[in-house]
Amino acid sequence: MLAKINKIRLSCISSQQNITFVSMKEIKPIAFFRSPLTSKFGIPRQSGLAGSLVGRIVFEPPYRREEALRGLEDFDYLWLVWGFSANRPSDGVQLTVRPPRLGGNVRLGVFATRSPFRPNGLGLSSVRIRRIVDGEIEVAGADLMDGTPVYDVKPYIPYVDSHPEAKGGFTDKKAWRLLSVTVPDEMARLFGAEELAALKEVLAQDPRPQYQHDASRVYGMPFGNKEVRFRVEGDVLEVVEVE
Repeated sequence: MLAKINKIRLSCISSQQNITFVSMKEIKPIAFFRSPLTSKFGIPRQSGLAGSLVGRIVFEPPYRREEALRGLEDFDYLWLVWGFSANRPSDGVQLTVRPPRLGGNVRLGVFATRSPFRPNGLGLSSVRIRRIVDGEIEVAGADLMDGTPVYDVKPYIPYVDSHPEAKGGFTDKKAWRLLSVTVPDEMARLFGAEELAALKEVLAQDPRPQYQHDASRVYGMPFGNKEVRFRVEGDVLEVVEVE
């Protein structure tokens, strides 16, 4: 009798898992993110690193209603669950990745990193709420590309979400090196003050691929409706052209 009961329980658990699996595969975006970063090149490697970078969460029609956001104005930060929509389709399971912070030379388990190359291609970011207007949320500090699908929005709750005493794994062992950014005055004048501050924060993160350190090479990245070109020598990044 006991064996029969256990068999029934296992059958129920299996059915529940199948139902969960099917429904998770059918999740749809509730919103899309709008950002001045229109390509993967230049996107901050973590949220919060470019605190002046402003973007908008634009909800899809069923959720673009005031009542869906009621009470959110009482919070300072949000969690965003989103998709790495610009990833190329994977040919198989990737169990290890090479974090840029470690120079791209050390492999760690995918679940010990925040690599975009994940089994389900989902990202998680903490962003600061600037304002809520007409069913849209303006936020700062995001690490999302323009057009990124957003699958869920949750308020950041400090007393349960903040753990300042926690170990940070490999991130505790090697600090991220920031670059000093110089923008000539004639080019700086092409940007508003807030836009320029955001651009400098993005560039200070050193958007170059980890394997490219040629001081003579000029790199380019789109920022809003402009193309920004720069080169890096040592710890200094110099903007050389803005179109």
